[in-house]
Order: sequence, then C-alpha cells, then structure tokens
Amino acid sequence: MPPSDKSPLGKTKPLVTPIYQSSVYSIPDLDALDAIMNDGQPGFIYARDAHPNARQLGKMLAQIESAEWGVITGSGMAAISAIVLATVQQGQRVLASNRLYGRTVQLFTQELSRFGVAADYVDCNDLKAVETALSRPSPSGRGVGGEGPKLLFVETMSNPLVRVVDIAALAELAHDAGALLVVDNTFATPVLTKPMDLGADFVMESLTKMIAGHSDVTLGLVCGNDADMLPAINTAVSIWGLSSNPFDCWLTERGLPTLDLRMRAACENARALADWLAEQAGVSRVWYPSRPDHPDRAIAERVLQGGFGHMLCFELEGGRDAVNDFIHAAPGIPFSPSLGHATTTLSHPATTSHRYVSPKEKARQGISDGLIRLSVGVEPLAAIQKEMAKGLQ
Repeated sequence: MPPSDKSPLGKTKPLVTPIYQSSVYSIPDLDALDAIMNDGQPGFIYARDAHPNARQLGKMLAQIESAEWGVITGSGMAAISAIVLATVQQGQRVLASNRLYGRTVQLFTQELSRFGVAADYVDCNDLKAVETALSRPSPSGRGVGGEGPKLLFVETMSNPLVRVVDIAALAELAHDAGALLVVDNTFATPVLTKPMDLGADFVMESLTKMIAGHSDVTLGLVCGNDADMLPAINTAVSIWGLSSNPFDCWLTERGLPTLDLRMRAACENARALADWLAEQAGVSRVWYPSRPDHPDRAIAERVLQGGFGHMLCFELEGGRDAVNDFIHAAPGIPFSPSLGHATTTLSHPATTSHRYVSPKEKARQGISDGLIRLSVGVEPLAAIQKEMAKGLQ
C-alpha cells in the first residue's frame, strides 16, 4: 500500500522491502475479491497463492534472468515439479541429461512413472545422440505412440562434475523436435549465463544455493517468456503446495545486490584453487571447466561469461577413508551437503547428492568414493589453501 499522510509512514517509504508475514489478507467486499480473482486487479488473498514478497522477488529475478516472468517456489525441487506439472500429461515423456542431481533423477524416474510419465536419459554433450533421442519413440516403449518428448531437461553445469552443455544448440534441437528446453542454472547462476537468452523455454534455479548465498533459506525459481504458461505454473504452485514463505523471500532479496560480487569472487578463488589442487600429493584428478583437461572447456568458454563457476571436484587417491581423514583434519572446510555458502564447504556426492544412485551409474558418471565436491566461497584464497592443506597432509 503506498504511503500517505494517513499512514504511520506519512509520505516516507522504507528503503528495504518490508516483510509481509501474513498468511491471509482482508478484502473490502465481494466485488474486490472478484476483481482480484477474475480481473487480475492488484491484491492478495492467501499466501499459498501469492504474497508481496514472492511477487517482488519474482519480478527482480525475472529481470536478472532476461525473462518476462518469475515465480518463486518453496525449493529448487519444487520449481522442477511445477514445470513438469504445468506442461506434461499422462502418457507423455521427458528426456533428460544423463548427468543430473540425484533427487532430480528420482523425481523423473520414480515419481513421474507413478503418473504414467516416462523419463529417458541421454548424454547432452553428444548433440547427435540428443537429436536421435528427441526424434525417436521412448526406448522403454512408453509414451503416446511415436510422440517425442515434451521436455528436454539439462543442467548448465552438471552436479557434481561440472560438465557444461551447449544450451543454444540444445534449444535448437529441442524446438525442431517440438520439445521445450528446461535448464537448471543453479551452478552457473545468471551471473555466468542467462539460458533464456540462449533459447531456453524455462529456467529454474535453486535459490537456496548461490543466489541467496548464506545457507539460511530454502527457495526455488521458475522463469520464462511465454505469458500463456504463467497461469499454469501459478496454478501448479498453489494446488500442489509448492509455494514460498515471505521471510525466505525477503532474505533472498537482501542477497541479490551482492550476487554479482560474491559469484565473481568465488569464481576467481575456485579457478586458482583448482590449479593448486592439481599439484597436491594424494589428489588424483581435479574437475573444473577452466582446466585444459576438462572435456567441456571450449563449450564453457562460450557459454559462461566472466568466470567458470564456484564449484569444483577433486578425487583423493585413498577413497572413502581419505575423505573421512580430510574432513577430520580440515574442520575449517565444513562437510555440508549443499552449496553456495559465503565460505567454502565440501560435500561427498557418493553418500549425499547421489546416495541413491546405483553403483553402476556412479561408476559411469565418475562418482567415486574418493570424490569431494567443493563449493568455493569468497574468503581469502590463502585461507582456503591453508585449511585444505591440513586435510591433504
């Protein structure tokens, strides 16, 4: 509500967006209710449907992502769920990268199958394989006749081994086949790339990670350019209870002004740390997109702008025991199975993000018991190296 002389604020207004910590709103009369619900007039009714903090944050993030609209959800997984619920019908199928966050795979494989939606997987770094998979019926024999996939789902930078995909090429292939391209941009953030500018139909982010940046919220984002899809996304968020809470939205908005600074500082640290790690005894391999031995370096140089990300992986020769020894010896690098905190943390994909992935699939992806995923923070590089050296002794 704009301030006025009758308001306690007078003609002043807060510099920071207020927290509208209300689950429900009072409405003047039935005509006002109809105007909000039927005619799209400004106003709010019930926070599960919409609230001011989510609406404000969605607008801000849509602008950052080069999208026409943004919808805030209760988590990154809720964002993926909202997209699927709004676009996919029983008997249709989803085509996805074969390098994804473990819970995303569980959603596609275990949960969607219960509703008659098939999921197939393809190496999205092999464009010929993607073209073939988009044009043929499901290998599983499911799906409506010979109908191709409804969605192609990829991660800009894969979790955990930071493989980078050619978003523009994938968008062209998907659209030629009548599919929508959905991009999980969580590792890159819009600071490094804007998939909407490269042809994506939907972009989702786990705001819990680098965008919020302080490990104190759980939120997700869906954004897009097709105005006709916005009501369907909003409906899915409301009916399935995928909505956000005002305080988390407020905290995330608080972090947006420093996102660019935080991301670029963390990227600089990660690049230097990756090269340093490659020279350390006991480290058998390092995965980081700027390194000459990374398989997608050329793609990363095109797709990522101003940095190669704050995420890297390294493998210890001693396997699980070496990882445990590292965790005990370097407590200043907390074992925290998430990412995007302001300071450096580590995770162990084999027992966290990919815990429920089969041993065969872990081996295919290169997720060994000695693999550590590092979310690099913005603290001084020398301080990170000093602490990590304790774990590598």
